[in-house]
Amino acid sequence: MSASTAGPQFKPPFRPRPSTQTNGRLMTRFKQSLSIKIIGILLVFFVVALSAIGLTLSISWQLEGAAAAINDAGSLRMRAYRIAHHLTRSAAITSDPQRYAAFLQTELTEFENILGKLVSGDPGRPLFIPRDSEIPEDVATLSKYWHLELGPLLRSIARQPDRIMRQNEFTKFDMVVVPFVDGINRVVLKMEHSYARNTNILRLSQVSLIGLAIIGTLILIRFFFVLVIRPVGLLSEGIHRMEREDFGVRVPVLKQDEFGDLSEGFNHMAEHLQALYETLEERVAAKTRDLTEKNRELEILYAISGLLHEPGDADTLCRGFLRRTQTMLGASASSVRLLDSGAKSLCITVGEGLDDAFMDSEAVLACGDCMCGAAVERNLTFFTETDTPNPEMTRETCRRAGYRTVAAATIPVDKRPIGVYNLYFKEPRSFSESDRKLLEALGQQLGTALDKQRLQARERDLAVSEERNLLARELHDSIAQGLAFLNLQVQMLDSALQRNDNAEMQETLERIRLGVQESYDDVRELLVHFRTRIDQQDLDEAIEAALRRLAEQTSVATHFEVQGDGAALDPEAETQLLYIVQEALSNVRKHAQARSVRVRLRRSLDGLSVSVQDDGIGFDESADSRTDESDHIGLQIMRERALRVGGRIMVRSSRGRGTEVKLDLPRRQEESH
Repeated sequence: MSASTAGPQFKPPFRPRPSTQTNGRLMTRFKQSLSIKIIGILLVFFVVALSAIGLTLSISWQLEGAAAAINDAGSLRMRAYRIAHHLTRSAAITSDPQRYAAFLQTELTEFENILGKLVSGDPGRPLFIPRDSEIPEDVATLSKYWHLELGPLLRSIARQPDRIMRQNEFTKFDMVVVPFVDGINRVVLKMEHSYARNTNILRLSQVSLIGLAIIGTLILIRFFFVLVIRPVGLLSEGIHRMEREDFGVRVPVLKQDEFGDLSEGFNHMAEHLQALYETLEERVAAKTRDLTEKNRELEILYAISGLLHEPGDADTLCRGFLRRTQTMLGASASSVRLLDSGAKSLCITVGEGLDDAFMDSEAVLACGDCMCGAAVERNLTFFTETDTPNPEMTRETCRRAGYRTVAAATIPVDKRPIGVYNLYFKEPRSFSESDRKLLEALGQQLGTALDKQRLQARERDLAVSEERNLLARELHDSIAQGLAFLNLQVQMLDSALQRNDNAEMQETLERIRLGVQESYDDVRELLVHFRTRIDQQDLDEAIEAALRRLAEQTSVATHFEVQGDGAALDPEAETQLLYIVQEALSNVRKHAQARSVRVRLRRSLDGLSVSVQDDGIGFDESADSRTDESDHIGLQIMRERALRVGGRIMVRSSRGRGTEVKLDLPRRQEESH
């Protein structure tokens, strides 16, 4: 490794080297391909073996035909002697001339058929006369001699009725049959010699096939040893040596074929592995340093993440973040700057390790001014060295405070910066790309935590606002209406006093007393409502307590049923459910004039449902939908509470048949909230 090289050199993964040969070289490689050689030599052996087999088949076919021809030629000689023998039997001729003539005619026909097949051949048997030693010419001469001499003479004998004339014909037959038989003997002898010669050729061919098989086997063994077995053995030996960590092994390239390519590839791989093995310690050390750095970053991120999830206000959150980050990264001081409401200036919210003079001079910084303002304006992370500052990016405050290196990282929320945090170092500090990413990740976590606090505060404000609206509605539906009624009764009492009408005064005072008592009961009920907070296990007891209060305040009989089983819902959801039940029971007390009320609570895996059913006077739902909404604020409040926790309210009522209020609160909807 050269002196200018920083860190270990990593070589790319092994890949076969691309070919740089010309098209002619590629064609040469194609011609020298191992597959082409194997296919070529196998085709040569196949053609030679097929030719030898075809030759032996042809010779055996000819031998079979020649054997049939010898047999038929011998049968001609035998039939000639047989005809001559029968011709000498004059007694047979004399006793039955017609039968003898018919017999002779049959013999002649068979003789001519055999002779004709001998001349023309019969592939079906097979039957062929040899084509050497002038055998076809001799057979043709015998056939001609038969058709010109013997055949006509024998037919003449068969047709001759005169005994003396027939005897003369016999004498003539004896003279001409002897040359014919001699000719047959010569032809048979020639065919036997040809048969023997072809048999020797067949044996020689078979011996040649055996020799060819032996030679071919030896050639194939040599061929495969040179082109296949030896290269495979060399590659196998190289692999075994490489298994023993001998990465200096190289395989000779014997041929420019497939095994040559494998050998070259093996050598390239061996070179690559050797280079990797030589730099293994350096690479392991580099990887170890990298893993150590990654573990440190993960520890920092994990610690900061746990810290940011702890409860506390924004200043406490930022201060804890700065202390932990400053300690882990070895900074001398740190600060958090957040944008003002107009997003035009950065204000120091929290500082750690900074003196008062620094805090005063850097309390407010315009966006775009100095490195911190540029970081927010460009949404980037900056590092600077105060020894060689950039006048456009750096103020003199950090250098005068003795800080040699300053880092500024943005605090984003949804990719939009809401501020910046700084790390100040007394000594020069270099930052890598991983350090930059770490600072950006820490800034994102801080921004997420601050935004979460903001959302939680807003959610609390909204919850308080909603609860105040509900309280206002309930006060309007109960206390406000009661006070309006009392105000009217006081006016009537004043009028009765002026008239000195004692009876009306007594009646009015009684109505005032009842109104005050009802308002008092409403106030107590509201106090009970807004003090109620239940745990997951106390919903049943809270509903039972509400029913007991109703029974104590009125003469209404109460019944409570619990069905099914299932896990409890969120406490907020069950608290709102209890408020809805209490509101329904309050409506029963005020308006229903009921004798009894029944509450059913059903739990299941899908969620929870509750129904409040009374046997009071009820109301007309169609008429109710057309009345003023202010007359039914209680129902509206119940619907708003149900909607708040993802439930659904259903109200069923009719004149004289009571009212049922049912709430369904599915678990999946609650969990989605």
